[in-house]
Amino acid sequence: MTMARSIDVHAQATRLDALQGRHDRLLLGAAACLAVLGVVMVTSASMGVAEVLKVGDYYFVQRHLFALALGTGLAFIAMQVELKQVEKHQMLALGGCFALLLMVFTPGLGERVNGAQRWIDLGVLNFQTVEAVKLLMIIWLASYLARRRDEIGERWGPLMLPFGVVAGMVLLLLMQPDFGSSALLAAIAACMIFLGGASWKKLLLVGTPAVAGFIGIAVFEPYRLARITSFREPFEDPFGGGYQLVQALIAIGRGEWFGVGLGASVQKLQAFPEVHTDFIFSVLAEELGFAGVALTLLLFTVVVWRAFSIGLRCMNLRRQFAGLVALGIGCWIGVQAVVSIGVNLGLLPTKGLTLPMISYGGSSLMMTCAAIGVLLRVSYELDRAERQVQRARGELRQLDDPGESVLPATLMAQAARSAPQPAARPGARIEPVMGPRR
Repeated sequence: MTMARSIDVHAQATRLDALQGRHDRLLLGAAACLAVLGVVMVTSASMGVAEVLKVGDYYFVQRHLFALALGTGLAFIAMQVELKQVEKHQMLALGGCFALLLMVFTPGLGERVNGAQRWIDLGVLNFQTVEAVKLLMIIWLASYLARRRDEIGERWGPLMLPFGVVAGMVLLLLMQPDFGSSALLAAIAACMIFLGGASWKKLLLVGTPAVAGFIGIAVFEPYRLARITSFREPFEDPFGGGYQLVQALIAIGRGEWFGVGLGASVQKLQAFPEVHTDFIFSVLAEELGFAGVALTLLLFTVVVWRAFSIGLRCMNLRRQFAGLVALGIGCWIGVQAVVSIGVNLGLLPTKGLTLPMISYGGSSLMMTCAAIGVLLRVSYELDRAERQVQRARGELRQLDDPGESVLPATLMAQAARSAPQPAARPGARIEPVMGPRR
């Protein structure tokens, strides 16, 4: 009888191993639609700029498609890598953040564009290192918060360490200078730390001086102060500091309900700076109207919703690392999209942030695709774990003797085996066991 039960356990464990996960199709579909919309809008918005620069009508869209192909390759690779292998190299991710931020200052490697030292020359393209830092920081921070989840809400030391690390990254970004990315990085970190278990009161105590510091940096730097002034009253200087925003607002107003037609934008021909990058949303609104804007917002909402849904389901299954990675990526895409759209609508000062998956910008597009790939991997492993648990519970109900204690323990351990677990440490919390002990 005992041998028969042992054979049953191994047979069922094998069947659990054979189960495969499924990627989140809604997330994949929304991301693909954003990528297609981005190709269409870059093609339309960049032609006027290409004509002024005399580089050929399709120069920018060709480079955009090249970056999209590279990003798709990165996403495919990310979808194949087990998350436990990613978490194992979390310290390498942290080291990579600082190495990439320092590379831009290396003579012969760093590239200065428009007075900013933010890029490294990779030969085929200039790569903005902060785009990779966003993803690497999320991976390290998710691992740290998963390992210290019991201490984050109770002790100041474990809470302040990630803030100190992120502050170091922000300082390097401000030296480039890149105020927009530094503020975005800080916002992502704050959201993840809060979702990782920190109380809002402690975050408020830490965040208030940080926000005051950002305000001080913005006010005491002349060109940043000029951006804030022109953002508040752009029509007071429509041909100077307020020129970009004035043109963007005119373009959005011309779009009305259904737009002037794809490719028929007039404002993009005014050749105002960054029309195909930071201000591409205004061209989209002019050519596709309110209907196109609503569709774009819907697609971003779906991506962020699926990211948060996947993250919360992972947390419920005690897959803290996977859950925090998904939540971090959702915060990144959501906050950056809101800021970019807010700048185009005149609700926020110009930050120099692209609209994810839509704006022209090889570095941003590539790393956003890679982040979507990681998010799809999280959804795959989550679905696999949920199906394993469901299969195990279903097979347990079919046993002749459901009171046998070894079967539930064995099958449930097999179902959760793929979940990456934080490293053990002295004094770690012992998770409660539901149900009677036998």
